[in-house]
Parts: sequence; C-alpha cells; structure tokens
Amino acid sequence: MDTPSGRALVDETAAAIRARIMSGDIPIGSQLRQADLAKLLGVSRTPVREALRQLQTGGLIEVVPNRGAVVRVPSPWEVREAYEVRAELEGLACARAVRRISAETLAELRDTNETIRRLGAAPPAGPGPSPTTVANDRFHTLIHEVAGNERLAKVIKEINEAFPRNVSALVLRDDQRHREDNLREHERIVKAIAEEDAELARREMQAHVISAGEQLARWYERRSATVFRG
Repeated sequence: MDTPSGRALVDETAAAIRARIMSGDIPIGSQLRQADLAKLLGVSRTPVREALRQLQTGGLIEVVPNRGAVVRVPSPWEVREAYEVRAELEGLACARAVRRISAETLAELRDTNETIRRLGAAPPAGPGPSPTTVANDRFHTLIHEVAGNERLAKVIKEINEAFPRNVSALVLRDDQRHREDNLREHERIVKAIAEEDAELARREMQAHVISAGEQLARWYERRSATVFRG
C-alpha cells in the first residue's frame, strides 16, 4: 500500500466505507468485518484493513475488545462540543453570505426550504440519504458556497462528517415539532440575509445549529443504552 496507487486505493476504500456509514447503510454500533467489506467493495483485505485504520484515526470507528472494528457511537458531549464550534463557523458563513448573495440564490434558499416542508418525513427511496436530508444539506451548503471561503466550508464539512448523517435525518424524521422548528429557523435565517442584517443572520444561524446539536445529543443519550457496545 506504500505506493501512490496503493495509497489511492486505500483512500478510495476509506471513502466508500465512510459513505456507507454516513448514509446509515452501515449503522452505528455495527461490526466491520474485513472479509465482508472486501467482498462488498471488490478489493482485497489489505486496503480494507488500512482504510479501517484511517477511519479509526478520524474517530468514525473504534476497535472494541472481542469484536474488532465497529462504527463508533458518539457521546452526547462530543456532539455538543462539535456543534458549538460548528455554530460559530456557520454563523460566520452566514454573515459573509449577506454581502455576497444574489437574488437567485436567495430564491433557491427559499425553494429548498419549501422542498423540506413538502417532503416532511419522507423516507429514502433507496440506498443513501433521504430526500429531506439532501434538501436540508443543500440549504446549508448554498450559504457556505456564497460565503466565498473554501477553508471555512471545508472545516464545516469535516465537523458534519464526524457523525453519521443518517442519525440527523432520523432526529428530524421522528420529531414533527423539531421539523417545524427547523423550517422556522431556516425562514428566519433567510429573512435576515435578505434584509442584509449580517449580525442577525449570524445569530439566527448560531441558534439554529446549537438547537440541531442539542436534538442530536439527546438522541444519542436516549439510544446509548440500547446500542450494543461490546
């Protein structure tokens, strides 16, 4: 694996496993068997083994005695800390977007929020994220893109990818009140951006992200006792 092509294969294998974890195809707490993953991905065990080490270093998986590699179940405090940081970063992105956003992008933000409203708790049509998750992620990504700072967008993405995205989707799907709050918070963010109030847009986004992080942390608190940890 210590060649450019070998390292590329490991990176590709790690990305493929990560994608399945993030989508929920491989749920939190699941055991990651090298032979099964190698067969699934059409590679040998060697790149799978190295990919799992890479994902362990990134904190997405852990090695549990007598079970081997499993998808790690984040602790609630980790979620709260990460979302506290994310709130500051997304607030900055929102404030920057105020000075850069076009009428077309504002319209797309509103359309994306309406898509979330229309889809509600619609489940995925197949493998991968639900359409609501895709629309919700697009709402945030639009703002990151308009902010015009690639490093900022990259760090926000890294924080998002520290936790399986399907769990965030489950939190929204299973709680109608949270879905309605999520929509209203989006509406307030768009209104602040449209009114060119950078500080209000920052505060609205910060409050939105903190609220989402708290809902996610509570989900892990409720589920932590029921997920097998070895």
